[in-house]
Amino acid sequence: MANNLLTLALPKGKLGQDALQLLQAAGLPVEGVATEARQLTFTFPAEGVRYLICRPTDVPTYVEHGAADLGIVGKDTLAEAGADVFELADLGFGYCRFVVAAPRERWEGAGCSLENLLAGSRRVATKFPRVAASFFRERGLPVEIIKLHGNIELAPRAGLADLIVDIVSTGRTLKENDLVEVAPIFPSTARLIANRVSYRINYRSLMPVVESLKRAAGREGTKVATST
Repeated sequence: MANNLLTLALPKGKLGQDALQLLQAAGLPVEGVATEARQLTFTFPAEGVRYLICRPTDVPTYVEHGAADLGIVGKDTLAEAGADVFELADLGFGYCRFVVAAPRERWEGAGCSLENLLAGSRRVATKFPRVAASFFRERGLPVEIIKLHGNIELAPRAGLADLIVDIVSTGRTLKENDLVEVAPIFPSTARLIANRVSYRINYRSLMPVVESLKRAAGREGTKVATST
């Protein structure tokens, strides 16, 4: 929110590349912007826009604390961050989904029942402890959450956990590790988020950009939410 520039936090990776296509379709400047370059800020004074290139998990933090007015981030990352921001629109790209998965043999041995499966052990490995804890708490199923940073599929095979909570797109990795989906949690796509203070104070300057992005995403009718 510095120098009267509208600042957008954009994620690195595939989601960031898709976000740049959306910005271009919305008529925002993108010439020379790359989400995988060493350069981390791109400023367009004539258009009054600045971009911050961030790790996807950091986008909610930059927006929540006012370093950026707006941000584009996956719903999966946003839900896990628990950031106090406005969620303005579902942008429709970057689809994946949260699921609970278990070893096929153990799942079939439990009669394909999550309650039966958890009667034997209650350890769940995940990179998303907030999402996992919320899912099981809402169903009254006490579990022990084990936080990992990668290769979640290894946890059941190594005896570290009995279930995993992870995001999947095609399910191919689960299948290759003889894991099966035993419960869906929620689907995830890219979301447009805003800093709460900036959204109120700079409403007139933000809304044309927000509406342009929503039109470009084909989400003109998306209901504006007010929290995550």
